[in-house]
Amino acid sequence: MKILLLQSDKKVSKDIRDVLEKENYSLDVFFDGQEALEFLSNGYSCYILDAEASSIDGLYLLELIRLTNKSIPIIITSNNDFVKIKKAYDLGCCDCLKKPFYLIELVSKVKKLCCIKCRFLEFDENFKFDFINYVLYKDNNEIQLTKKEILFLSLFCERLNKVATYEEITEYVWEGEQTNLTNIRAMIKRLRKKLPKDSIEIIKGLGYSLSKKVKLI
Repeated sequence: MKILLLQSDKKVSKDIRDVLEKENYSLDVFFDGQEALEFLSNGYSCYILDAEASSIDGLYLLELIRLTNKSIPIIITSNNDFVKIKKAYDLGCCDCLKKPFYLIELVSKVKKLCCIKCRFLEFDENFKFDFINYVLYKDNNEIQLTKKEILFLSLFCERLNKVATYEEITEYVWEGEQTNLTNIRAMIKRLRKKLPKDSIEIIKGLGYSLSKKVKLI
């Protein structure tokens, strides 16, 4: 699960990154709001935004995100400023942490907001993908996956039986970097060799989905 962290204090940012990575979250860290703005659509599962960030603050980014996504978890960190905290909730943040805050409090809120009820994608009785630890197993033996293969499978953790469009694959798997259908198809071809036959289905003109036989457990 990928998180975008905007935090102007570099020491606090490092502490947050360290504690969340120990919980198996993947973070992209920014100290400046203008820089973070360019990456907002890169397929994040959660945002932690600093209301005091320079250039562009977290409240502005919160407002932008909510224009297109009303439900994704967004946590605002702020000084004890009533006006900013009220504005954060008015704009639709899920939670607000007053600085200084305990890291354990932040971790607890992230876990609650990004709660995953299931842990595995089960392809058949022999194959399953652990999307907490990003590991594919065949008969309890680990199969090596590339980062892009892991990100592709992770797309379906909360959206099983839905289509991952080419645009979503570009944003999430390639993390916003420019790519093309040839590269996407090549990645899918390699991944198919590691999974049971017909596990990944092509939806012509749209993208890919997983077989109806795949289930969350």
